[in-house]
This record gives sequence, C-alpha cells and structure tokens, in this order.
Amino acid sequence: MVLESLIFPVKAENKPWELFFLGLLYASVGILLSLWIFRSEASMIMVLLTVIAVIPLVYRTFKREEKKDTIVRGERNLLREHGKALKFLMYLFFGFIVAYALWFVFLPQDTSFSLFRVQLNTINQINSNVAGNAISNGILFRIFFNNLKVLFFAMLFAFFYGAGAIFILTWNASVIGAAIGEFSRDKISTLGSYAFSIPFAIGRYMTHGVFEILAYFVGGLAGGIISVAIINHDINSDKFKIIMKDSLDLILISVALLIVAAFVEVFVTPIIFS
Repeated sequence: MVLESLIFPVKAENKPWELFFLGLLYASVGILLSLWIFRSEASMIMVLLTVIAVIPLVYRTFKREEKKDTIVRGERNLLREHGKALKFLMYLFFGFIVAYALWFVFLPQDTSFSLFRVQLNTINQINSNVAGNAISNGILFRIFFNNLKVLFFAMLFAFFYGAGAIFILTWNASVIGAAIGEFSRDKISTLGSYAFSIPFAIGRYMTHGVFEILAYFVGGLAGGIISVAIINHDINSDKFKIIMKDSLDLILISVALLIVAAFVEVFVTPIIFS
C-alpha cells in the first residue's frame, strides 16, 4: 500500500520528471526483494514486483484518458492531452531501464548474470534470430515485425487486463537494461570508465529504443482506453464511437513509430555507435 500510493495521474502530469526517480525506486525495490526472498526465480519476480507497484497508477491513468475522450473536443486536442500521460509514463519506463542497467553493472558478475538470467537468454535469442534472418528476410522487416508483435501483446494485455500492458513494458525494460549493462561491461576496456561506457550504452539502445518504447505505450494506452470504455459505455453509444476513433488513431500512430524505430535501428544507430 506504500509504493503504489506515492503518486497519482494528476500530479504525474504536472511533474512528469519525478516519475523517472519513482521508476528507479520501484525497480530497485523489486530487485532487492527478489534477491532476498525469491533468489532462484529473481529474473521474473523482480519484474512482477515492479509491476505490482505501478499497476494502480497505470490503471488510474487509463481511466483518466478514457474520460478525456468523452470531454475533450477535437482529435488534435485529444492527442495533446494523451501526450501528457505518455510523457510521464516514458519517464517512468526510463527509470526502470536505468535501474536495471545500473544494478546489472554494479552487482557482482555472478549475481547479475543470475538475476538477469532469463533476460540474457532472451537477448541471445533475439540476436541469433535477427542475425540468422538478416539476409534471407531483410533485417529491417525482421526488426519491424518483431516489434510489431510486442506492440500487439501490449495492446492485448491492456485490453484484457486493464493495466496489463505494463507487464509487457516492464519486462522489456528489464531486457533493455540487461542489454545496456552487458554492453557497458564489454565497452569498459575501450572507454576506460563506467562514467563513459554506461551513457554510451544507453545512447546505443535509446537512439531507436525511444521510438519503440513510445509506440508500445501509445498502443497500450489505446488498448486500455478501449477496455475501460467497454465497461463504462454502451458499445452502440456515440461516446463509444468517439473513443474507438481516438483509439484507432493511437494504434496507427504506434505502428508509424515502429516504422521509424526500425529505420533508425538499421540505418542510424550502427553509424553513430559503430
């Protein structure tokens, strides 16, 4: 009852940067508790504990954004209002990523490899799949369709479980954090200090990752709004039709963001961080 009551959507919209530090706190507490109590299954338990802490905020946000659909007039105004929620959710997510990356780097190597065991296996599978299909299918399309699959699950979880999309997003934050941490350790011999290797690794993954993450949040928001609308409104009402139109716009925006992310990952990131 303590962690999940620290902030509400209205305050988060006014001070979105505070969510970064809240993300650091939620993820760090999840890591410490999972190592202390559930050490053998810490890879997934730390994600679950982080999700439990943040679900009340995310669910209240979805309800607030659905209500805006029935009050705010004009699609441009609606998107501007949704942007406020997306902004603080992005700060929260970046807090997760930085926390996971820092714990990966500064924990003893055996402990960090054990803590992020499932995440590291996932990274290896993704890398082998992309490398194995780069020539036959085209790496650009491979990356795009992999990200599209994540977007689909984010919307699906948000629709069926309300704030369930946050589980998919927090899991992805733990994978990205592990990837950043591993890359930082690999670069320490070249860059000489974690003060340089960690920011370099964050830039390496966030150059394209910021578009992917935003896409997942936009899609998750769409699924969450639809979920709340089905509960609160008759599906034949005019309000429900307005909400569905707004949600469809959000889904299209999320797909467009994934296209941008794929192009940046293939054509921009390798040039900057080669």
